[in-house]
Amino acid sequence: MKIATARKPLEYYLGLKYPITFEAAPEGGYFVQIEDLPGCYSQGGTIEEALEMIEEARQLWLESAHEDGLDIPLPRGEEKYSGKFNVRFPRSLHRKLDQLADREGVSLNQYLVATLSHVTGLNEGKIPKLRKSRTR
Repeated sequence: MKIATARKPLEYYLGLKYPITFEAAPEGGYFVQIEDLPGCYSQGGTIEEALEMIEEARQLWLESAHEDGLDIPLPRGEEKYSGKFNVRFPRSLHRKLDQLADREGVSLNQYLVATLSHVTGLNEGKIPKLRKSRTR
């Protein structure tokens, strides 16, 4: 048996603040998306224009989903991520990482954050780009 949940009015969803992701487009301008709303993306020649375009796309996305009776995801909260997590790895790797951090003159924590940030940036560049379209 499926339990029906009370649906909130459209105005509730329109009032929510969703994180926006910007990316400079190689041909100029900016690609912008709201990852919490699948398929909600746009682009603009300037950051200001991209913001206007994504706001329009967000409103249309929410209106369409609400009208069609679809589940509307809530914005993911930053409180979900504390910035801390535990990792277990072999002692030999721990020793090597500590030696590398020492060689750089930074703490092990600083070294790991810098290294993970670098690798994450490299990997993001390998992710295929979404097809860019201007939403109106």
